Amino acid sequence: MTITTPILLTQAEIADLRKEFGRTSLMGKTIAAHINELQNFMALPIDVPGHGEAGGYEHNRHKQNYTYMNLAGRLFLITEQQQYADFVIALLDEYADKYLTFDFHVQKNTNPTGRLFHQILNEHCWLLFTSLAYSCVSQVMTPAQRNRIESQIFEPMLEMFTVKYAHDFDRIHNHGIWAVAAVGICGLAIGKREYLDMAVYGIERNDSGGFLAQISQLFAPSGYYMEGPYYHRYAIRPTCLFAEVLHRHMPEVDIYNYKDKVIGNTVEALLSTAYPNGEFPALNDASRTMSITDMGVQVAVSVYSKHYGVDDNLLGMAKIQDRVWMHPCGLVLSRALEQAEQKASVGMPFWPSVELNEGPDGTHGAQGFIRMQDKNGDVSQLVMNYGQHGMGHGNFDTLGISFFNRGQEVLREYGFARWVNVEPKFGGRYLDENKSYARQTIAHNAVTVDEKCQNNFDVARADSVHGIPHFFSVDSDVISGMSAFANQHYDGLSMQRSVFMLALDELESPLLIDLYRLAGESEHQYDYSHQYAGQIIRTSFDYQSHQEVSTLGADNGYQHLWNIASGKPSETALVSWLQNNTYYTWLGTSSNDSSEVFFTRTGANDPSFNLRSEPAFIYRTAGKTTLLASVLETHGYFNEEFEQSVNARGKVSSIKVLGHNDVGSVVQIFTSNSLIILMVCNQLTTATSQHSVTFNQINYQWTGPYAVDITAIKQEK
Repeated sequence: MTITTPILLTQAEIADLRKEFGRTSLMGKTIAAHINELQNFMALPIDVPGHGEAGGYEHNRHKQNYTYMNLAGRLFLITEQQQYADFVIALLDEYADKYLTFDFHVQKNTNPTGRLFHQILNEHCWLLFTSLAYSCVSQVMTPAQRNRIESQIFEPMLEMFTVKYAHDFDRIHNHGIWAVAAVGICGLAIGKREYLDMAVYGIERNDSGGFLAQISQLFAPSGYYMEGPYYHRYAIRPTCLFAEVLHRHMPEVDIYNYKDKVIGNTVEALLSTAYPNGEFPALNDASRTMSITDMGVQVAVSVYSKHYGVDDNLLGMAKIQDRVWMHPCGLVLSRALEQAEQKASVGMPFWPSVELNEGPDGTHGAQGFIRMQDKNGDVSQLVMNYGQHGMGHGNFDTLGISFFNRGQEVLREYGFARWVNVEPKFGGRYLDENKSYARQTIAHNAVTVDEKCQNNFDVARADSVHGIPHFFSVDSDVISGMSAFANQHYDGLSMQRSVFMLALDELESPLLIDLYRLAGESEHQYDYSHQYAGQIIRTSFDYQSHQEVSTLGADNGYQHLWNIASGKPSETALVSWLQNNTYYTWLGTSSNDSSEVFFTRTGANDPSFNLRSEPAFIYRTAGKTTLLASVLETHGYFNEEFEQSVNARGKVSSIKVLGHNDVGSVVQIFTSNSLIILMVCNQLTTATSQHSVTFNQINYQWTGPYAVDITAIKQEK
């Protein structure tokens, strides 16, 4: 038992933070907000409850206890008010009385159970933050108090994590990052540095596990985290906290330069995935509401600012977050924002388009994020998944896309089927419908083949393959695009998707163009799904509303879709809908002779009402090899209060497939004022490769992966 100093603060840094107390700076506001939150919690009676429901009172009270102990420890140092130390000590005394009297949690989950929580992951969180708090107040505790707390809480926890659950400690997963960070920080807090070594290099100290293995294998060279932004923002907090610990206590690791600055790369990658409104795309299992205001992201932005520098985007992020990490790293960002605001107003962040490679060596596909600004400053963002599956949280949606503009997601991700911390909904855990619907291919903006899921919903098989990047081109102000292949996701079938945003003066926002080519060895049914929100306004074809509804299919997510209506378009199909104040018009076609459109809604075979009731439309065709081509136009304005409706009909009139083969695809798009010919190469190519195809006795030639030809149409007077 050793008296330790605060793990993440020096006396000089504490003095610097103390100067911000009472100021109107971002750090001053953060300190004041934390004091107010803590005072409200301290007014409640101390409570260390026993076992309860996952997500219920007991679960949340333990979570609140460690959250406010963590704040109180630092506020004790900053404000020098003994009441905060007394609060931490009193709560720790209560845990010391009770912790070992609790048996392991009776509510079994897929993860090992703890004494406080239904899964050991939550106990890792408790240990990490409580250890930080303990390091802030241990110097004002008596030797007997310290000995009792360490022997009754911390040492049993360390033994549980590294001996009883040793098999789980080195797991390469977001759970593993929390485990190693908690053990390493606790080891420092109680003066047992051997646990820090174990946390960094693994239980066997051979780099097969531990923090360095975690960040080397989970984060690609681009910084992208394979489980997607939702789990990235969860893993980023222990990643950045433990990186700061190593920076201070194991400088020989040189953690902020480790693996080509992977810590900085991963923070930047996470921020660059966010939509313009700050919310993260719901890639893989994910909440639809998680955003950059999350506390883990606040910590990450502060850490990045201190160790990699501050730029306009980070200042814009900090302004949106309206808080910083209550730490010297956050103070750097707070001061930078204060200085910037003295000179000029700080604008909204605008992250450039980026392709984030996947896999430990960056060779397992990628995720593409294209952004384009219209003449009014609104940002459209197009996202496509052509990377790794994402382990146990992966969705079967390779080549799936989402699309965002005018402050809303237009082609939408369903997100996970889970009601977090709503105990009556299966304890707040993942619902069965997460597997039976939310992760299935048909639940995404992709093509489902023969009503089957990609990789037959086999996680091991899905993890063994990945998309193949074709091109990512964002240098033009007129057109940006990306393309990728997925050739191992359905047996006997190769897929290629090429998506673009095209800026035309006559259009209000960039036009989304989507070419989806499937090459099969035999006949297949292709279901081209579009998840939308809002009210259907019009179509170009007649459809039959079904008075007696049935499911669209029997399995692979189809059993959860009500077949609400269907119709058979001729040539170009048009579906237009109103979402909030904006009209969207989709026009689609294929190289096949016949097609059918189904309007669906989730909710079938859902007796517990676990699924949200959401609409989609599915363009169905069949054949061996086919090219599905579509455009999505953003247009108009609707205000119900003032009964205003402007430009309710779009300006794009048709899209037609002129031809496609193994060399290339050519489509024709007509707008009110323009004829657009888009040519895309269907083979891996270079920027200087020349291509030539002939369809209907017309030869099309271009250089590079794609080309677009825009011709003005003369208007009759």
